[in-house]
Amino acid sequence: MAADVKEFLSTRRARITPEQAGLPVYGDNRRVAGLRREEVALLAGMSVDYYVRLERGNLSGASDAVLESLAHALQLNEAERTHLYDLARAQTPSGRRPAVTASRVRPTILRLLDSMAGVPAYVRNARFDIVASNTLGRALYAPVFNSTLFAQRGPVNAARYMFLDPASQDFWVDWTKGANDAVAFLRNETGRAPHDKALTDLIGELSTRSDEFAGRWARHDVKFHRSGVKKLHHPLVGDLALPYEAMELPSDPGLRLNFYTPEADSTEQQALNLLASWTTTGTVVPSGND
Repeated sequence: MAADVKEFLSTRRARITPEQAGLPVYGDNRRVAGLRREEVALLAGMSVDYYVRLERGNLSGASDAVLESLAHALQLNEAERTHLYDLARAQTPSGRRPAVTASRVRPTILRLLDSMAGVPAYVRNARFDIVASNTLGRALYAPVFNSTLFAQRGPVNAARYMFLDPASQDFWVDWTKGANDAVAFLRNETGRAPHDKALTDLIGELSTRSDEFAGRWARHDVKFHRSGVKKLHHPLVGDLALPYEAMELPSDPGLRLNFYTPEADSTEQQALNLLASWTTTGTVVPSGND
């Protein structure tokens, strides 16, 4: 965890120039691209020695005021600020308890998925395991569900598919953005749940087997995954640009409901209608749900 703190703070510091921070620059012999440690300390209103201690990975005992000052100095966005607090919390005795994650999808959520027959929808956990899906959601994500990666091993996992199955670069039209977002989300999750063994096992596997993943993991970028437009290439209905929402389920910690809602008269909706006509109504729970 100390190494994660060190790398996170140093990478955030390296991306900010003195000009961006509103600091004067004297001479042209700077040895660092971003801010120096003493400059961060100045901006945060703390001693250099104390900031050096923080960047070495020791956030234990740092107050909210200190963390806020640091977030302001490093110009952290909402996701980065939350990640900083998570890293600090993990170093306090009260914050070292494993984060609770729901292990099963409740019947009420399964009925909700089933009622969304005209909308592709699925539930995934923070490790990108797809733990439940309605029929249209499974039809939309057929390339993921049908990947040979999961023929003998479950559960279906979108991150494994993205980085370990070459076909994913055909399925995600903007694969690079999708890959960046997925890794940033997983990095955020490691701050929230640093003791999740299944999560650390997944990250270890992907880091070992995928250079694309490992390179992105080293950046220490974090991001929330809430809404946007997903661009997919479906083998049956072609290119789709689908607005999506990702909603946390408050009663089911760690689970998120994802669904896609294109405009009613759009070509995307027509394509989904066509896809729906080839499916039957019902809820699909992928194998491997535990």
